[in-house]
Amino acid sequence: MSSVSWASVRVVTAAAVCAASLLVAPGLAVADGPHGIDDLRSGAHPADPADAGSRLDRRGVQFLPQPDVPEPPDVSALSWMVTDLESGKILAAKDVHRPLPPASTLKALFALAVLPKFSQGTVHTVSTEDLAGIEAGSSLAGLKEDMPYRVADLWYGVFLRSGSDAVHTLAAMNGGWNKTIDDMQETARRLGARDTRVESADGFDTPGQVSSAYDLSLFGQAGLTNPDFAHFASTKQTELPEDGGPDAFGIQNTNRLLVGSHGVRPYDGLIGVKNGYTSHAGNTLIAAARRDGRTLLVTLMNPRSGASNAVYEETRGLLDWGFEAAPRAAAVAMLPTMAPGDRYGAPQQVAHQPQPVTSLRKPAGAAQAEADADSRTRHWWFVSAAGAVGVIAAAGLGTALWWRRRKPREAGSEETD
Repeated sequence: MSSVSWASVRVVTAAAVCAASLLVAPGLAVADGPHGIDDLRSGAHPADPADAGSRLDRRGVQFLPQPDVPEPPDVSALSWMVTDLESGKILAAKDVHRPLPPASTLKALFALAVLPKFSQGTVHTVSTEDLAGIEAGSSLAGLKEDMPYRVADLWYGVFLRSGSDAVHTLAAMNGGWNKTIDDMQETARRLGARDTRVESADGFDTPGQVSSAYDLSLFGQAGLTNPDFAHFASTKQTELPEDGGPDAFGIQNTNRLLVGSHGVRPYDGLIGVKNGYTSHAGNTLIAAARRDGRTLLVTLMNPRSGASNAVYEETRGLLDWGFEAAPRAAAVAMLPTMAPGDRYGAPQQVAHQPQPVTSLRKPAGAAQAEADADSRTRHWWFVSAAGAVGVIAAAGLGTALWWRRRKPREAGSEETD
């Protein structure tokens, strides 16, 4: 090749390399943020909420095998999740973003939206209008019209008896059924519950209404940071009204794993949260237990085995496994939560002294921001790399075309070293 053609090739190649360097540089600069450029060079892939979330989107059981860590038990539920609340580690999960009808576990979201609105000592007289619209076949707490109840009594009716009459009454106090549904949907959005669609505040089977094991876990962990929520969720039995009177009667929590009933042994250390059942949803359960300073949260939706009490016994198996595995298990994902000392919704009046769960982890907003930043990092890197490859390819093609045009003119010349 002549000295003129070599010079031209060198110029074009240098321009291509410079252009590629300029395109790749911004990607490396961004990537050097949270993890550093050395991580990219070494191929390290730190576990973060964004990457973990993609694993949770996969079908089937998600579990990272570790030495001396047993595999989670084989359960028949369509969807489930086991979380260590203090560390935020999701220890194992199955189809956690699968949209399924939640039944009365949706009342946990109802409580998150409405519980902070009213003082527990506020007295409300139940009216005919309050109880209008209750679907036939709904669970009832047994509220009586024209009878005064404290707000705390109404919440006992929600948590212990899963009473739609208590939900309707509180919703009426909150501005109405539709407003309460809107409040619940907004609360789900703020918590990052992307799978939840609220159509009925009490969880009754309604077309289009779904949630997921992941979202129910968000509701459970947020609720346990609120002292009143934690109290009601763990109460086994009480009088309704609580202060007695001639019309008072006893009520017991329908969560069999909490109280021990219908052939189910109570689970040692269980602290709530909420159970549910409808013919369409099957059995659903949010259950939290605390042992030796560790709190685990299990959500389980629609067991398919057909066994009696399957929702409770499968949850028992997952809790037992979680307490054994948690000290050594690797996280398949991290559940974002609130800042230390924060709680979801400040109740107007704390009427009880329960033990809310507090977190030592970063705020949910910070975790999401970090995940978004890392997502942008990966996007920049791939776009930049693709751009660089495109520039180099274009330069090579241009050089080849130039050389082909040059060859007829230099047909008699011989390429020499």
